[in-house]
Amino acid sequence: MLVLLPLLPLVAALVSLIPAKPVFARVATLVAALAALAIALWTAQQVGMSGNVTPLRQWIGADALSALLILLQAVLAVTAALYSWGYIAREAEGDETRERRYYFDLNLFVTSLFLVPILLQPALTWVAVELTTLLSVFLVSFNRTAEGLEAAWKYAILTIMGATVAVLGILLLLHALQGVSPGAPETWASLTGTAARMSPDLLRLAFVLVLVGFGTKVGLFPLHTWLPDAHSQAPSPVCALLSGVEVSTVLYVILRLMPVWNVIPHFPVHDWLIAFGLMSVGAAAFLLLQVHDFKRMLAYSTVEHMGIIVTAIGFGQAGSYAGLYQIVTHGLAKSLAFYAAGAVLLIYRTRNIADVRGLLRTSPFSGAALLAAALAIAGVPPFAVFLSEFSIFRSGLLAGYGWIVALLALFIAIAFIGVMLQVGRMVFGEAPAEQTHRRLPASVVGAISLSLLPVLVLGLYTPPLLHRLLTLASLAVSR
Repeated sequence: MLVLLPLLPLVAALVSLIPAKPVFARVATLVAALAALAIALWTAQQVGMSGNVTPLRQWIGADALSALLILLQAVLAVTAALYSWGYIAREAEGDETRERRYYFDLNLFVTSLFLVPILLQPALTWVAVELTTLLSVFLVSFNRTAEGLEAAWKYAILTIMGATVAVLGILLLLHALQGVSPGAPETWASLTGTAARMSPDLLRLAFVLVLVGFGTKVGLFPLHTWLPDAHSQAPSPVCALLSGVEVSTVLYVILRLMPVWNVIPHFPVHDWLIAFGLMSVGAAAFLLLQVHDFKRMLAYSTVEHMGIIVTAIGFGQAGSYAGLYQIVTHGLAKSLAFYAAGAVLLIYRTRNIADVRGLLRTSPFSGAALLAAALAIAGVPPFAVFLSEFSIFRSGLLAGYGWIVALLALFIAIAFIGVMLQVGRMVFGEAPAEQTHRRLPASVVGAISLSLLPVLVLGLYTPPLLHRLLTLASLAVSR
């Protein structure tokens, strides 16, 4: 069944090419996403019981780390498909060809996302990562504005340059693999099993290349400059996928190689991660205080959260569990935030924070959704991000990184002030006299309501299957 995962959105993409009413593309996209979610749940169950699923040996398979990412991707694919139903119909303004093209591009993008965690060969995984960029560029520029086109070009150029650096690191690893084990299959497992016999100098160079290269696409400071532009210009359901899961999909590749980096003698791998992570959190926190575009605000929050996750991985095994949990909670909360922001955009037709006032009066549902999403991404209880961030603080203290935890907490507190200050201005107060209430599409309301549920539930309860996947995945990362 795992083999079918990327094929489902691919079929939906082909259906979207049929010159018929856009409803066929909408239905095909939603059905494909629901079927993918069923496969993701089945995969998670199988991995939870046996540790891995390998339908095509040395080519396609999944362990706990893969299953965790696949599950998050599938959940967000469902909510994005549902949200797009009414949102894109309104954005396309009756242009059926444009709407069908959106669903074609969206399904191809989802296909590339699903490929990354199921491929067992690093070289093919790199190709899939590049496809996530190439196939999402068209979505970033969907609105055909000058800002959107500029953001798409900036996104493509910077991340492709980063990927070029990253591929040099991967090629070095594969060269080192063949040097110590000629003829060995070029898989993640082979790299992990032979890393201890590889040249430490080659491993150090490969680590720097992979971290800098893929760190560009993850949005780590100072390589993050493309992210606020791209993640603010794309349609809101695409923003939810870009910030909620695409950056984590690229981070997955770095995490997959952690067992290789951990065997490098006398090399401070964890210190590198903590340094990049803290710089990202700190830079994003101060940028959040001065942002004027509420979608850019959410994009800077993504830079912050990626930094938190990378810092947590630097804390070791306990931090790995908490960091992986943060990937899940951030993905769910950030998608909710972009869905809420999209609802505000439908009502006010502007992304300028200063032009949005009295949202609770203008549209109580949108105002409440945006406020809840802001509290969620800021890490306020009882939302799920609070639980994962608290776990990160605890793991850092147990690992002896007291001053790092204190600095991290300070940056997160500044980010909290930045987000709540901006959202508070939008939600409360008097609405502009000329502002009239616009009715939101039912699919937008449904997707926001559906997205809110796991953000609340995971803040109060961790399902046994999720705990099992997180435990196995953290062991795979930190071994």
